[in-house]
Amino acid sequence: ADWLHRQVTAELDLRAQRDYGQAWASLDKGLQAKLQAELKPDYRRNAFDPATGTLTVSDERAKAITAVAAHYISLFGDDLATADLRETYAMKSNTVTDPAYRQDLTGFFFWAAWAAGTDRDGEVKTYTNNWPYEPLIGNAPTSSAFLWTVFSVLFMIAGIGLLGWHYAVYQGKEPAPVPPINDPLAGLKPTPSMKATAKYFWLVLALFLTQILLGAFTAHYQVEGNDFYGIALSDVLPYSLTRSWHTQLAVLWIATAWLATGLYIGPAISGHEPKFQRAGVNFLFVCLLIIVVGAFAGQWFAVMQKLGLANNFWFGHQGWEYVDIGRFWQLFLFVGLMVWLLLVGRALWPALTRKDEMSSIVGLLFLSTVAIGLFYGAGLMWGEHTSLSMVEYWRWWVVHLWVEGFFEVFAVAVISFLFVKLGLVRGATATANVLFATIVFMAGGVLGTFHHLYFAGTTTGVVALGASFSALEVVPLALIGMEAYETWSHSKATPWM
Repeated sequence: ADWLHRQVTAELDLRAQRDYGQAWASLDKGLQAKLQAELKPDYRRNAFDPATGTLTVSDERAKAITAVAAHYISLFGDDLATADLRETYAMKSNTVTDPAYRQDLTGFFFWAAWAAGTDRDGEVKTYTNNWPYEPLIGNAPTSSAFLWTVFSVLFMIAGIGLLGWHYAVYQGKEPAPVPPINDPLAGLKPTPSMKATAKYFWLVLALFLTQILLGAFTAHYQVEGNDFYGIALSDVLPYSLTRSWHTQLAVLWIATAWLATGLYIGPAISGHEPKFQRAGVNFLFVCLLIIVVGAFAGQWFAVMQKLGLANNFWFGHQGWEYVDIGRFWQLFLFVGLMVWLLLVGRALWPALTRKDEMSSIVGLLFLSTVAIGLFYGAGLMWGEHTSLSMVEYWRWWVVHLWVEGFFEVFAVAVISFLFVKLGLVRGATATANVLFATIVFMAGGVLGTFHHLYFAGTTTGVVALGASFSALEVVPLALIGMEAYETWSHSKATPWM
């Protein structure tokens, strides 16, 4: 957005100097509108020749590109002329140390801005659906964007209404079971592997507190730029690094909490402690520590420009928010998830093979663990030089479906199992509730992922699906509210609750 605006204003200045001998900003509104109207079709016309891989630009635009590139080379270096701007952006001096890398970076910025300001062939909208907003060249939300925004809101209201109707009609039709006099879980004896999961929860707490601390550092950079209460912290922990760690820790502590829950609940459900289960839990914990420390160390070396391009993708910083750890650490984590799936699956196996009222809900719980284990693999579907559009597609599979989707289904299955085990809900009712919640979560979650692809060159149809179904993601909040009320009601069902 910044490159696009700077390039457009630079070219308008050049044209104003050429035609009127003045800066564009000093012209009256009429002359400004005239130059703007002349620039817009020239700017939005696609002059790229795919046969030769050549983009042809006017002399004025070539000069504007050169001027803007010089600005960014200065900004990412240690030029005193842009020192104040660096502090405003919370960028340390020499953010990119190698001059050749700075030059390559300007090329990346240029092509990204070109896609944002150039019409698709045969259409009156850019490859990024007219984003970012730039009125100087007519970049404004399309009519279809307004249409599907309104439709998505109506779709959301209809979804909440349908859920409310379902709750009003069917809730309470079946008489609630009589809760037991004593707590059925009071006699549960933790197995050695269940006890071994305690350190996972301590790690969750440590990661959560660290995330809060890094969030404080990141937020404070908005005030002092490169300092933390007078300490030049950006020399060691620059803004881009603290923000990367802050967002990555959110994924890690949430994932660790649910992984630990799976390892604990497996033997608790089946009453079976597989051989070497405790050793597997401890081994997985050590691997998790290695991944966290190794991945974060790699990101530090990458941001501080100490790794080099050859090693950065594999061991450093991929640059994709939420999935920015190096590919080696991603593979390590995926293997760890497969080990976790094996540990949970073999602990659950006796319960899966039993035929009772719990078998269906245990099966759903196991399927959710399979989804958690396998769907992280979507983060391995791109390479170092894959198109940005394809990376965005797979990246949101991890963020939107893995973190925000399957973990929610797993949580509902675990809570429902506990309610059945406590005698507060019938097994058939719990199974139906889990299936219903899964449908609600996934209906909005799967197709709703497309709303993240708004800027990735997608068509209007994909944007419409994403807008409509992402609005349905609000519906599970209503479901959660209803479930919270049910949970509160269950807590009053018997004195031991």
